[in-house]
Amino acid sequence: MTLDKINGLLSALSTNSFYRKKLGDLTSVSSLGEFCAKVPFTTKAELAADQKAHPPYGTNLTYPLEDYHRFHQTSGTSGQPMTWLDDPTGWDWLLGNWEWVWENAGVERGQAAFFPFSFGPFLGFWAGFEAAAALGIRVIPAGGLSSENRVKMMARLRPEILCCTPTYGLRLAEVAGNARELGVKKIIVAGEPGGSLPEVRTRLIEAWGAEVIDHHGMTEIGPVTVGDPHDPGRLLVRHEAYFCEVLDQDEEGIGELVLTTLGRHGSPILRYRTGDLVKPDEDFALKGGIIGRVDDMVVVRGVNLYPGAVDEVVKSVAGIDEYEVLIEEANSMAEVRIRAEGCGTRELQNRLREVFSLRIPVEEVPPGTLARFEMKSKRWKRIER
Repeated sequence: MTLDKINGLLSALSTNSFYRKKLGDLTSVSSLGEFCAKVPFTTKAELAADQKAHPPYGTNLTYPLEDYHRFHQTSGTSGQPMTWLDDPTGWDWLLGNWEWVWENAGVERGQAAFFPFSFGPFLGFWAGFEAAAALGIRVIPAGGLSSENRVKMMARLRPEILCCTPTYGLRLAEVAGNARELGVKKIIVAGEPGGSLPEVRTRLIEAWGAEVIDHHGMTEIGPVTVGDPHDPGRLLVRHEAYFCEVLDQDEEGIGELVLTTLGRHGSPILRYRTGDLVKPDEDFALKGGIIGRVDDMVVVRGVNLYPGAVDEVVKSVAGIDEYEVLIEEANSMAEVRIRAEGCGTRELQNRLREVFSLRIPVEEVPPGTLARFEMKSKRWKRIER
């Protein structure tokens, strides 16, 4: 079944300029082993570079531009968010994967799901929202409100399901004072590690008195996993939709997750190095969920900040001589601020907001205040409050 889907994907890519360059005349394989041997990896940096060279959408489009009806973008990878387009068939495939998430989470028709975010251009919550509505789940958007007003709205409407990041789930509980009184039965978390981690899951359960279900996906990939209802520290993978590999496993079996999308032919991904560290078991479920990242990053209000992405933004602003990034934990949420030497601090703050859709304060400090490095820099620092 998986091999048939892979060959269907390969045969559909004759009009996809991005993959024709990578695949040459390869249109089918006789085994999954041959697929892994002959098809090169795809990386996030490679996709970002393609879009930079061929703005605004890049060349990873199988169909004419007029065939695409959905636009989304990532939260920023290498200083510039990646855009992503979907045709109707590819979007329906994404929604089907999200319906699988809802069903495995045990959410039922007629229940209400609360979305305490403004979705912006990010794919995950749009797809989850539309898939829930298609299943007869009552969807409640709460973007553009303060945390206090979201809590009041939940107290009035009594939704059974809360969809958020683990960090924000803890923050909302803090604002509510006694979140157990709000009546939430299930919390579906995504956007950062935590839902599969015992310590974080326990804190959420204690705060809300609700079941916690982990989930993960990516704009460029779609919804991939959902927590095992019988083992909440384990993520089930939607193998019907993805061909999965794990690279460079260490002695504990932990390696990098590599994914191929099997039904998103209009904007496909073949052998994508996700950067997620996982530990597959004998059923290729992920023990412990997403364990970490190959590269360092910090999640701020649901947005992934990578050191390399921030560095590229800083380097794009003239007049910044040196900088450091300070990471603080406050109110169960990570916050980032930057100290910089030079005359471009206001421009840098504006540029950071433009790229990451976040307000990251930038403080100008006198010349010579910050350390210089000859070897690897250590600009990112976690500090205690």
